[in-house]
Amino acid sequence: MFIRAYLRASTQDQDANRAKDQLLAFTKGRGQHIASFYVENESGTKLQRPELMKLLEEAGDGDVLLVEQVDRLSRLTNTDWEKLKGLIQAKGVKVVALDLPTSHMFLTPASALDFTGLVLKAINGMMLDMLAAIARKDYEDRRRRQEQGIQKAKQEGKFRGRQPDDAKRQRIRQLLEEGKSRREVEMLTGLSHGLVQKVASLIQEKNDSN
Repeated sequence: MFIRAYLRASTQDQDANRAKDQLLAFTKGRGQHIASFYVENESGTKLQRPELMKLLEEAGDGDVLLVEQVDRLSRLTNTDWEKLKGLIQAKGVKVVALDLPTSHMFLTPASALDFTGLVLKAINGMMLDMLAAIARKDYEDRRRRQEQGIQKAKQEGKFRGRQPDDAKRQRIRQLLEEGKSRREVEMLTGLSHGLVQKVASLIQEKNDSN
């Protein structure tokens, strides 16, 4: 059994590796280990995500796709969720999510599954569909509330658009200027690789222009 962990965050400002230790502890507690990690900063509303597609391409029959929560795997529309499910099933991959207890049995060898386990397997498929639908509804509800807030702010003349987090960027800039490597900055701040790279590039552009 190969366990392939999928870690996703929506934006470059978020740390997709945040749940790594939790996934490692989860598998270790069950006498298993994670063979590989696939990490990316992409929206869960997109079906075509490079690292997720790479995971499925490299996975074999019986492998486990491990996620922290079902919403890390999908905030897809029902149509796209059915497509992703089809890809997963065609590869013979089993989805295990920490927030879906009925899926944890997939870390048990198939020979050890009794009748109760087979019943749980059927229930798990329904629960996975339900959590994927809830994740999508949560996304749509948040987007609707956000849009309502923006419209209200515009009417009141208070809308400024999305502002960069200057405090985070200043902290990254300070550490880089102290001579820390980009990897060290990521570890010290817990900020994403993409954001650190962006700030480092801006510093380099400024230095080149001087």
